[in-house]
Amino acid sequence: AIAEPTPVAALAAMRIDDAGRGELLFKDEAAGALTVAPLLLTEVDMNVSGLVNRVVVRQHFLNPEDSWVEGIYVFPLPEDSAVDHLRMQIGDRFINGVIKPKQEAREAYEAAKEEGKTASLLEQSRPNIFTTSVANIGPKETIVVEIEYQQSLAYESGAFSLRFPMVVGPRYIPGDSNVTVANFGTTGWAAPTDRVPDADRITPPVLHPAAGKINPVELTVDLDAGFPLAEIESITHAIDVAMLDDGRTRVTLTEDAVPADKDFELVWTPAVGAAPGAGLFTETLDGESYALIMVMPPNEPVADRPVPPREVIFIIDTSGSMEGTSIVQAKAAMQLALDRLTPADRFNIIRFSDDTSRLFTEPHAATPEQIARAKGFVDGLIADGGTEMLPAIQAALGNTRADGLVRQVIFLTDGAIGNETELFDAIRSRLGDRRLFTVGIGSAPNSYFMRKAAEFGRGTFTYIDDVGEVTREMGKLFVKLEQPVVTDIAISWPNGVAAEMAPDPVPDLYQGEPVVITAKLSALKGEIGLRGRQGGEDWSLTLPLSGGAEHDGVAGLWARRKIDDLTDGMYSHGDWDAAEAEITQLALRHHLVSEFTSLVAIDVTPRRPADEDVTTREMPTNLPAGWDFDAVFGTDEERAQGKARFQTAAFAPPPASPAQFEAMPLGVGATPAQLQVLTGLLALLTAALLLLYRRRLPR
Repeated sequence: AIAEPTPVAALAAMRIDDAGRGELLFKDEAAGALTVAPLLLTEVDMNVSGLVNRVVVRQHFLNPEDSWVEGIYVFPLPEDSAVDHLRMQIGDRFINGVIKPKQEAREAYEAAKEEGKTASLLEQSRPNIFTTSVANIGPKETIVVEIEYQQSLAYESGAFSLRFPMVVGPRYIPGDSNVTVANFGTTGWAAPTDRVPDADRITPPVLHPAAGKINPVELTVDLDAGFPLAEIESITHAIDVAMLDDGRTRVTLTEDAVPADKDFELVWTPAVGAAPGAGLFTETLDGESYALIMVMPPNEPVADRPVPPREVIFIIDTSGSMEGTSIVQAKAAMQLALDRLTPADRFNIIRFSDDTSRLFTEPHAATPEQIARAKGFVDGLIADGGTEMLPAIQAALGNTRADGLVRQVIFLTDGAIGNETELFDAIRSRLGDRRLFTVGIGSAPNSYFMRKAAEFGRGTFTYIDDVGEVTREMGKLFVKLEQPVVTDIAISWPNGVAAEMAPDPVPDLYQGEPVVITAKLSALKGEIGLRGRQGGEDWSLTLPLSGGAEHDGVAGLWARRKIDDLTDGMYSHGDWDAAEAEITQLALRHHLVSEFTSLVAIDVTPRRPADEDVTTREMPTNLPAGWDFDAVFGTDEERAQGKARFQTAAFAPPPASPAQFEAMPLGVGATPAQLQVLTGLLALLTAALLLLYRRRLPR
């Protein structure tokens, strides 16, 4: 029988000498034998200073085999991260990465791989999905790939926060436009379609939960907030908090290492009276000045402001990826939102999975009778099927009229889709006078889709990590939904100061959230002025443009946001060649990974003997915490019957012996190229990861 999987903390302390003793195994058809999978440990060191978070991510690729391998790992980073450094460690030697156009970097990496040189390549598939490839990892060797990025912090309702995603959840990949039955991101790689041509780049292989947890993560945050703290907490993970001699606060995980199966979030609250009203950080680089500006919204009493009558359309995701804790969270959030409606409001509910349906044919008044009917509808929802999101968005943003009503759409989903661009186009083209508010559900939501959809929808994005947070997080959202915002914001720069800002235009300002602006400036002098409309009245604010704290990385944050603006314009206006050229030039200048640029590090000396081959191993990922494997990929019976609801690999529970493993069928429903991958991705445990030592990996 299969022994119990080893705790992740033990895996983090694993010695290379222990590898090969019944670890995670792949079936290698070419070699006609079982091979030991590469292992991965990730260390994350965060340094928070004011509004900026500088992060170092170290990925330890462990090769327990007696042959040379290439490891490929698909992983998430924050969607607003500016990724600017790559360094590869081989023993005591370090090789710094260089930024190149994407195709040029790929060609350099492949050439190094063929020549027997150890190389690493960092590529972006989405702003929040990256791939590390490491070629020519020697027998029983560990290669460390060090990635650095920075991001601006989030601030909401008096608290600062940061979020570190740890796993790419399976993505639903809609089929070609003439195909009605689509497929979900699979237990192997998903085949590209005309709607998602890079599906194979965003759907890493997923380990069956019965095999235990893999890919341990160690995480440390050094926090220099710049003000006294009243509270610091993590809702997602158990943490330890300590004060350092230099006045910083150090946060570590209570466990030595945690599995990479859910996002990490840290929240800290300033002491009473210590929160800044505005923030300004600056950097001078190559003779040009850059600024990061945070302006707080008006903090006026809102109790006496009347809540305008609204038309509220709720969209709720009931696809298979929502099965488990996610659908519980979504339904609880829906019930709270329904309770906030008044008879003066109109509302409707749209649910979707493989198909789309709605509670009413058109919005109804929120009378007690209709609210009761809606609550019964929500209670009866179950999660199953694919994630055909487009029809639901089109239905919610239809051409109905609601004269005199504030029109809002509240979208509850985990965002587990791969056709983001198609959905953004629908939101932009059909939004009209509505505002779209997205609510990210579950342990690993697609934050890029959720945040960008809210941005295009001129609304906000809310996370809900677990059921216990539904009331608090929805309460914050209700304040934004029910209170006036500052709209039509414009910025005036001092005379004689040329400015290029991002984002442009400035988004609406909601209660409890600041507006954060980055800008490239010809000089840091004078005052900037902000003006807009709040509750039908003029609103304005001024902020000095000098005296800000110098901070490395502000230029990179501006470049990251500028790239986002250029990308949005490319999708909106279709000037692909010009936008690609400008994005590439900007990313190369600021050493940033982007859609068109990658970082590559190559050792100058060939290491793999010419008479030995290198075998590619894709690193499997965990199923996100709280997800149901069968609801996403289908049950064993469904796969055995060949049902086409999902395109998946044939999969069985972990075998009791290597002989049973050898007898397992190959993947089905894939292209020949996929089969080569899938045969190496039946990642199962044939024995426990029983360890004799607990020595830490070298840092």
